[in-house]
Amino acid sequence: MLIELLPLLMFAVICLVLMLGYPVAFSLAGTAMLFAGIGISIGHFDASFLSSLSGRLFGTITNITLLAVPLFVLMGVLLEKSRLAEDLLSNMAALFGRRRGGLGFSVILVGMLLAASTGIVGATVVTMGLMSLPTMLKRGYSPSLATGTICATGTLGQIIPPSIALVLLGDTLSSAYQQAQLDLGVFSPKTLSVGDLFIGALVPGLLLVVLYLLYMGFVAMTRPESAPAATDLNPPPLMQLLKGLVPPIALILTVLGSILVGAATPTEAAGVGALGAALMAAAKGELNIVRLGEVARETLKVTCMVFMILIGAAVFSLVFRGFGGDDLIQHFFAQLPGGVMTATLIVMLVIFLLGFILDFIEITFVVVPIVGPILLAMGVDPIWLGIMIALNLQTSFLTPPFGFALFYLRGVAPPSVTTSDIYRGVAPYIALQLLMLTLLAIWPSLATWLPSIIRGQ
Repeated sequence: MLIELLPLLMFAVICLVLMLGYPVAFSLAGTAMLFAGIGISIGHFDASFLSSLSGRLFGTITNITLLAVPLFVLMGVLLEKSRLAEDLLSNMAALFGRRRGGLGFSVILVGMLLAASTGIVGATVVTMGLMSLPTMLKRGYSPSLATGTICATGTLGQIIPPSIALVLLGDTLSSAYQQAQLDLGVFSPKTLSVGDLFIGALVPGLLLVVLYLLYMGFVAMTRPESAPAATDLNPPPLMQLLKGLVPPIALILTVLGSILVGAATPTEAAGVGALGAALMAAAKGELNIVRLGEVARETLKVTCMVFMILIGAAVFSLVFRGFGGDDLIQHFFAQLPGGVMTATLIVMLVIFLLGFILDFIEITFVVVPIVGPILLAMGVDPIWLGIMIALNLQTSFLTPPFGFALFYLRGVAPPSVTTSDIYRGVAPYIALQLLMLTLLAIWPSLATWLPSIIRGQ
């Protein structure tokens, strides 16, 4: 009986190792190989499973979809390092700042655009924290409202396309979807593309932004002292406003629009986005040799991290399956009362809790390949599942006391802002995200309707 529980023990050990702070990629691969060695020594693991590892890794490095990751990272880093995002925020603040809650509206809208361009929670939260938090505090905003708004908008990078999280989820769920269909005896399986997830995330993502804006408006009306008007800010000249707002918005709309209408794949669109960001930085005079070196190094660092974790996760997933872990989980789900609804609820709860200790990349590469095929074989819509996982992780990253976004902001916040301020500030936004999750659970068509219209399904 204990031997049969080895895959669950392996999962528990990897969580413990990661909590101790060891590098993710090497922890995944090292733990898997340790358990594989134990399994081989006791005759419970077939060493031939490891022979397919080279094929898996070759498939990873030749995956065209994953090429979008470094390109989207490059696009986001260029927008950040060339101060285009800062100009966008200052122009937006000058436009709305004279209204109560105007700075808050500006932070939400710019945070949405920045999240769409970077797709990385940490980068967005840190950038927005450095750019907007001092300004909001100086203008009289309550520390809890300012920090909560910045953290919440930073996590939009999980759900607002084009998002790296959705790129990785789309690739992983695509493999899981095909495997689920093959397990069911469907030998001409349907496919799931990253573009489908981008389209599916549009409505829930924009609805969440609207909920954020409505909350900011509510605070401005009921507690004007917490979100005062910045009376010293004057609207900029029209040409200056257009010069600061139009290029980045046009770039993001071009990237998204080309994917939505089917004119480009996400990888091709990412290339267009990276080129567009480079041209905008050059036009602004910010693309010198030094800046280009910074951008290249940051892009390389993030890309290497993602792909090393992917390789480690491939080893972990292979050994897990070799121990029969997928069969064990499938049997467990089949015995649950309530069928697919209960199984989905448990998976969402587990992913939410794992979001406290693991980044979205680890969860996408480790957890989704294990539970994805089982849930999809039970009839769950892959687009809906992907959006639910993204929203779930977004909420997890915002929830005290372990949410990643809270730690990122705490690192750049001034000493006058306490940790309790940040915790109080994110509470209403957590409630809004849970509301969005509930709405999506009740009406899955919020995620599936637009893809079915555009793709003609």
